[in-house]
Amino acid sequence: MRDIKLFFDHLDEFEHKALFDGIDRVWEPLTRLKASIQNILATLPASVHCMQGLEGVQLLPAKSLNRFPEPGLLAETWIEFKETTYIEPAQVLIGAGTVLEPTAVIKGPAVIGKHCEVRQGAYLRGTLLAGDHCVLGHNTEIKNSLLMNHTEAGHFNYIGDSIVGSYVNLGAGSKLANLRFRSPGEKIDVAFPPMTLELDGERLATGMEKFGGIVGDHVELGCNAVLCPGVFLGKGAWVYPNLTVSQGYYAPDSLLASRENKGRTRKSS
Repeated sequence: MRDIKLFFDHLDEFEHKALFDGIDRVWEPLTRLKASIQNILATLPASVHCMQGLEGVQLLPAKSLNRFPEPGLLAETWIEFKETTYIEPAQVLIGAGTVLEPTAVIKGPAVIGKHCEVRQGAYLRGTLLAGDHCVLGHNTEIKNSLLMNHTEAGHFNYIGDSIVGSYVNLGAGSKLANLRFRSPGEKIDVAFPPMTLELDGERLATGMEKFGGIVGDHVELGCNAVLCPGVFLGKGAWVYPNLTVSQGYYAPDSLLASRENKGRTRKSS
């Protein structure tokens, strides 16, 4: 999993493509995502509008709650950002043209690009880097993930510890699971063994306790599709609705379908 061209054709269009510089494995940006986001927030250009508060937003400063110590914000009304804005107490950067709908929750640190939609009931749990023209939808939950430009997770999606390419559509209810089953002892001890992957005949350590998957550019996930932890979908792959995809690598332009749909054409052109 060293060839990122198997997954991403539009990386040069992504503002934060430097996260992929010098990587050995395609998932490595996730292992340093929080530090990368914090560096982005610490080196903002002078053109960014920095604010301590914002009308229509309830702030939750860091460590204001014992159980949930992350900073964050709750949108209480419709807000359209006319300029790129950093809400410092929440550690949230939001691009110009992005719209927040009421009841959306964003925990920091988070970077959300330009002309995005953060819809009603979205729960963005921190360590999120989203590109431009993304839809972070109704009742969609995202944590510790990187989404590139024009990705749509519009309805009831879960994205955990994953990298999602450009022009990806996640059908309603589709999920990127990030935690394998644990033993009773591990649950009692609140233990999360580091995840390893079996790929290309190698046993690879991810360096992460939780890992979702890698979803290439132009991938289509049908409604209620589920990706098990450790799925690598090459660019242009299609996953039919209601399908569970097992851990592994799937080549670009793969068609993953149930037996009755196997004979159908993946594309009309």
